[in-house]
Amino acid sequence: MEASNAARPTSSRAREAAARPGWTRTGGTRIRVLIVDDHAILRQALRHLLETRSEIEVVGDASNGREAVTEAEKLMPDVVLMDMIMPGLNGLEATRQIRKRVPKSRVLILTGYMEDEQIISALRAGASGYVVKRSEVDELLLGIQAVYRGNTYFSSAISGGDAVNQYLWQAKNGDGKAGYDLLTSREREVLQLIAEGLSNQKIGEELFISVKTVEAHKAHIMSKLHARNRTDLIRYALRKGLVGLDAPPDVPESEQQAG
Repeated sequence: MEASNAARPTSSRAREAAARPGWTRTGGTRIRVLIVDDHAILRQALRHLLETRSEIEVVGDASNGREAVTEAEKLMPDVVLMDMIMPGLNGLEATRQIRKRVPKSRVLILTGYMEDEQIISALRAGASGYVVKRSEVDELLLGIQAVYRGNTYFSSAISGGDAVNQYLWQAKNGDGKAGYDLLTSREREVLQLIAEGLSNQKIGEELFISVKTVEAHKAHIMSKLHARNRTDLIRYALRKGLVGLDAPPDVPESEQQAG
């Protein structure tokens, strides 16, 4: 991905582009979109909105990351419209898995988070664009069009473009991995469930693995992230936008003390 491809239209430019006949430049080909969000009302509203556009075909929707991966493999959408914060499997990890399993599908993040760290995390996961939920409808449509054509796209409302461009330059020049990128797919799932407050036992049941395996994953995660205890992991997940700000439920005191 190159920063020069990133589209940053103003609202007036977005409206002007959307108003032009044939503005999608797809030659009549409809863009097949999968909607992913854990809020049913928002999914339904987005579906209704997009289905009014002749250039877009909504092929399905999903309420969490796991469903998103399954539906993407089954439906092979052109663009996945992906929320960031969802229970069980967040949008970042779902994006990573979709890009690995269905490489022709592009992912456009649609979220309320605007911090550079969340944007860069999404790009690292394989997202092609990032639109904030307060954007105008025309800007969302332009974002779908841009990533469908193979470009990157960022909402005009996003500040801190220099940090994003710096990341794109680093990615182009092959800088080494660090932190979250060192975690395996399973470790990222375990990290999210830890941050959601699940005990080792519950995590094992959720992922169909033993408690000992959960503990081993947690030890590897802590080593890679230089975390000292469970609290550090929760803070890290919050900072990365892997989970929301809701306080996680209590976990057994023995697990808290064990880190």
